[in-house]
Amino acid sequence: MYKNYVFNLYGTLIDIKINEEKDELWEKFAIYFGYYGAHYEKEELKEEYNKIVNKLINRNDKTECPDFEIEDVFYKLFKDKYVKPKKKPKNATKTFRLLSTEYIKLYDGVKEMLEELKANDKKIYLLSNAQKSFANSEMKYLGIKNYFDSICISSDVGIKKPDTNIYKYFLDKNQLNPQDTIFIGNDIIDLKGANDMGIDSLYIHTNLSQSNIDDVTSKYKIEDGDISKLRDLII
Repeated sequence: MYKNYVFNLYGTLIDIKINEEKDELWEKFAIYFGYYGAHYEKEELKEEYNKIVNKLINRNDKTECPDFEIEDVFYKLFKDKYVKPKKKPKNATKTFRLLSTEYIKLYDGVKEMLEELKANDKKIYLLSNAQKSFANSEMKYLGIKNYFDSICISSDVGIKKPDTNIYKYFLDKNQLNPQDTIFIGNDIIDLKGANDMGIDSLYIHTNLSQSNIDDVTSKYKIEDGDISKLRDLII
């Protein structure tokens, strides 16, 4: 079968619910900024945050699927209030993520499946549209970070899936042969770039999938979210 197993993160391995719209988040985050002398009203903070995010996305005209580092957003929010952090405000990113997270957990069977791949001498990779500062902390918290032989996250590259450039970057970085590789994800956006690059794909339908199963093009499908079924399909 395959030598290299490439996973999406959220909605494939990690079940998570994020709510960045709730008033409580912006009220508490405004207090957090105020602790450091950067005083915002909650509505102002939310508005300025969204403006900076949009500006960072639109400044990258080299791809239709740009990404950015969330630390740059918080750095600018501090700077706009004449507070200049000595380094990127990583604590702000963790605070923001904590306040916006309603729950986070692994899907059933994830660790067992990763352990079985390792036991069969397979290489395990992560290719995810995510913020590195969020993903690293959450993978450590859930105990799966050390399973991966290599991790590629869109905020580091500045490009999101399904842009084929992030797949090219990932394959070149890890010197992988597409014919020995399979990509596993829970949405059309996860699979399109892989299919375009000649990489086989497996679609797993979970509670966070936005795709209609009938619309998904992939070599394999798991329709009930049971990741343990990888064993019979592709291991």
